[in-house]
Amino acid sequence: MNPPAEHPNRPRLDASFLRTPQGWPYLLAPLIPLAVALDLAGVPATVVFATSALGIIPTAALMGRATEELAARSGPGIGGLLNVTFGNAPELIIALFALGQGLQEVVKASIVGSIIGNVLLVLGAAMLAGGIGRDKQTFSGTGASIQTSMLMLAAAALLMPAIFELVEGKGLPAPGAESVNYGSTVEHLSLAVAIVLMVTYGLGLLFSLKTHRDLFNPEYEDEDSWGWSTRTSVTALAIAGVLVGVMSEVLVGSISEASHSIGLSEFFIGVIVVAIVGNAAEHWVAVLVAMKDKMDLAVNIAVGSSAQVALFVAPVLVMASFFIGPHPLALVFNGFELGAILLAILIANYVTQDGESTWFEGVQLLAVYFVFGLAFYFA
Repeated sequence: MNPPAEHPNRPRLDASFLRTPQGWPYLLAPLIPLAVALDLAGVPATVVFATSALGIIPTAALMGRATEELAARSGPGIGGLLNVTFGNAPELIIALFALGQGLQEVVKASIVGSIIGNVLLVLGAAMLAGGIGRDKQTFSGTGASIQTSMLMLAAAALLMPAIFELVEGKGLPAPGAESVNYGSTVEHLSLAVAIVLMVTYGLGLLFSLKTHRDLFNPEYEDEDSWGWSTRTSVTALAIAGVLVGVMSEVLVGSISEASHSIGLSEFFIGVIVVAIVGNAAEHWVAVLVAMKDKMDLAVNIAVGSSAQVALFVAPVLVMASFFIGPHPLALVFNGFELGAILLAILIANYVTQDGESTWFEGVQLLAVYFVFGLAFYFA
């Protein structure tokens, strides 16, 4: 019997694979059992936090690969739904564990951190890496405009509960807070806003995957498929889901103690550290495809992931909080978070509206992100 033909894009799974841009996350796989062992051994929380944060990266990479393989086999409609469901799954799982621990402000910080991290850090790094050695790169301005318009809608929706609380309630939360109970009125307002966002995102899927799919499906989108079977993809997705859950529980359990030990606020850890590690593998893919001059795909990953967080992940967390944790999650963000969301989305809209990018625009986006990071650090 002849051996099955090799898929043209499937890498050789040997030591050389671990030195490739797609393989390096799996070098961190030994940290997964190490994090569990350190947690059980009762070592300092700072060590457990750092180990588990790095251990999430290979699990997220595996989940992302399995999702892409399933999407490639399922067609654009089902594939789009799979990407919605699992695209930000590691971050969603981390946030669900944090809700269970009552760390509601950390959850909101991670939501904000993902939104600004994608449109500033990821998009900026992609533009910088892809623009070096090139005069400019081009992408679909129409597709990017639609994505950023979705983000503007999300910004308006996410700001209104905070404005309501400023006018009618007790004011905005402090950056150092862990959990604030705002009362049933603003909690139900947040739930209503979450439902509107979910419905809008569902209609956005219909728009991008059905009625106007040509705007969102660049011709090279599936060329990196490794040719996994459906059974292999589902098995890998299940394994990755379990490992992400284990790492998330260890990570969340060490946040409070670790933040005090290293002198960083839980707000900074949520908005910067948790947001980055939850999507580290996806972030790297955006930079990698930009270096291959596939800016349509890079912009879709960066801006699309932010839209997914704002319009899908945040509403899911609000709904889940009515069943998980001490009280429902109110979408009342602190002043730093509100300013960061609004400014980041406005800047992303301005930078992407012409359908062109240069390496210096990437530098500018990164500079804004680092300024935000400095403000969050001193908050």
